[in-house]
Amino acid sequence: MIKNGKNYYEILGVTPDVELSELKSVYRRMVRKYHPDINPDGEAVFKSMTEAYEILSDDKLRKQYDTLNGFFKTSKTTENPQNTYRKSFKNSAPQPEEAPEKKPEQPEIKFKNKKCEEKPFTEIINDIIDGFSQAARPKAPKPPKSKKGEDIITDVTITLKESILGAHKLVNVVHTERCKKCGGRKFINGTKCQKCGGKGEITHHQKINVTIPPHIKDGAKLRLAGEGKRGQNGGKNGDLYLKITIAPDSSFSKCGNDLLSEVLITPSEAVLGGRIKVPTLEGFTTLQLPPHTKSGQVFRISSKELNKNNLVGDIIVTVKIQIPDKLTDEEIRLYKKLAELSEESLRKE
Repeated sequence: MIKNGKNYYEILGVTPDVELSELKSVYRRMVRKYHPDINPDGEAVFKSMTEAYEILSDDKLRKQYDTLNGFFKTSKTTENPQNTYRKSFKNSAPQPEEAPEKKPEQPEIKFKNKKCEEKPFTEIINDIIDGFSQAARPKAPKPPKSKKGEDIITDVTITLKESILGAHKLVNVVHTERCKKCGGRKFINGTKCQKCGGKGEITHHQKINVTIPPHIKDGAKLRLAGEGKRGQNGGKNGDLYLKITIAPDSSFSKCGNDLLSEVLITPSEAVLGGRIKVPTLEGFTTLQLPPHTKSGQVFRISSKELNKNNLVGDIIVTVKIQIPDKLTDEEIRLYKKLAELSEESLRKE
């Protein structure tokens, strides 16, 4: 209600005859001095002066305030223009010597199609005051809308073996959030926020244990719901996306579901044949070379024979004949003997 015993003129440090332009100027100066962002200790003063300004800057509310709280014009002009208004909170009625001889007629006010004379005078006054109180009361601000947190995308590198067999990886996720102490403004009372160091945001690391499913492809993305940035105003958290990169492997390369491998053999193994070891994802397996194996010849090892590898495709082995870089004298002598015994000439053919 407007009639609350507060002297709004005194709160703003002005006289009752203050003009609206001067009132605005005074209010702006006080805002620069007592706004909570500038002066944290001035919050109570800021609320009081804002309440006073909202009433006095509105012509209708100001007239009601003056009437109900005892600010009224005198019947005679005084020497001091600042005394044009008189005030009495104890008794808002005019003094006997200043009271008009004839009581002014009150306008007819209707409430629900009934004249004001049909109600007691005190009830009519309360209705008027309540009406102005509702008009002057500021509307409650709407609650801020909830907002979903932003998604985070991070790269995860795995081995070829992990992409086929699956694995558990400990992923380090970097979360960046607005500083709660300074609200992202970076400064508090003109100085850098001590919590964020003037950055306006806080960065922290989070370790997450992630399960990589078997047979995942290079470039695939895994979604972890709710592991992204925090939502605002009650909104849901964002999601975390893991972008999978398969690192190159020294023993294998992939072709569809098959694994490709290249194995070196000696000239004697190529000529005579025999059992050689070839790599798999979990060690080695044995491959039987036939006699007279040629360099570049391809052999296929079925995945059905490698149950432990959990393969979908096969292992395709390409053999390459490799001449040793260093030979002993005995090996050179035997190669010469072999050349003498050889009756076949590849160049003639």
